[in-house]
Amino acid sequence: MKYLIAIVGLLVVFGLAYMVSNNKKNIKFKPIIMMVIIQMILAFLLLNTTLGLVLIQGIAGVFTKLLEYAGSGISFVFGGLANEGESPFFINVLLPIVFISVLIGIFQYLKILPFVMKGIGLLLSKVNGMGKLESYNAVASAMIGQSEVFITVKKQLGQLSEQRLYTLCASAMSTVSMSIVGAYMTMVEPRYVVTALVINLFGGFIIASIINPYDVDPAEDILDIQEEEEKQSFFEMIGEYILDGFKVAVIVGAMLIGFVALMEGINNVFDLAFGISFQQILGYIFSPIAVIMGVPLAEAVQAGGIMATKLVTNEFVAMMDLAKMAEDFSPRTLGIISVFLVSFANFSSIGIVAGAVKSLNEQKGNVVARFGLKLLYGASLVSVLSAVIVSIIL
Repeated sequence: MKYLIAIVGLLVVFGLAYMVSNNKKNIKFKPIIMMVIIQMILAFLLLNTTLGLVLIQGIAGVFTKLLEYAGSGISFVFGGLANEGESPFFINVLLPIVFISVLIGIFQYLKILPFVMKGIGLLLSKVNGMGKLESYNAVASAMIGQSEVFITVKKQLGQLSEQRLYTLCASAMSTVSMSIVGAYMTMVEPRYVVTALVINLFGGFIIASIINPYDVDPAEDILDIQEEEEKQSFFEMIGEYILDGFKVAVIVGAMLIGFVALMEGINNVFDLAFGISFQQILGYIFSPIAVIMGVPLAEAVQAGGIMATKLVTNEFVAMMDLAKMAEDFSPRTLGIISVFLVSFANFSSIGIVAGAVKSLNEQKGNVVARFGLKLLYGASLVSVLSAVIVSIIL
């Protein structure tokens, strides 16, 4: 039965993408089919094999150790701020982003990260039927973040067509950056975080290939990655990445304060007025999508509420809600919803991506703002697609 539901889920996802395609006749089905098969193979290897288990345990172990290192710095500055036995979210989940941001900066400075991103990007371009720039951008988004990635391609922004710009932005919204992966792993099982990171990469290409098909002229597909115009010293770079990481932690914390409080207030108003919370209403609206993702009907409304929360607020709020309701879900449903939540597909990301592009090229930033809702639509379909793929494996 789960395979039948998964087939229906795949057809629905592809159908919804096809409905808004800007060039239905130009869709290349061979790369799409190949990438779906790759997604299934990777999901199976990561979730159902000893090799996958060892790999994920290794990655989780690395992030656990990094969080321990981050904890020493946090304890030095904020030690004694919380009562013994308490675990403040900002201190234990968000502040480690600062340390991981520094590590990303060091790997960038040593040219290790650009080399890896460019290499994987070139390899992916052989599979996805897209340009080298699009492939590089998807990998870079997953490593350095959805706003920072555009700095590395700012030379090309002015020459990009609207179609190519859409794909670059869709990749940025469909993935998550390495700097906050550690934070996710404190709320969601690491194996689902790692699996989502990997298959979302291909999911972004699949959905973009349907919604936004186009051909790239090889002569225009020059992968000339932007280097820093003014060479920084090593310690200048470290200081910059420390501040950048802290800004991310504070911004996420501020958004959580606002969104959690707003959701609580709206839920209370709806409960008093209609006897049902706003999240429950959203749950009923999103429950059909949860069902095609493989969530049992009995759990679909609660799952749909968490999915909707992620869309209208962000993934952190939704992950916190999932942690509170974890006992109400079967292990399989927990896995499916966890994978769905690991992406930047929410309304606030439209502003983040459009703002990042606009800061580098105002004209292109305005173009991104115009197709913002279509961008979110595509990125949300990527999350659903990844959840459907995982439902086949679990």
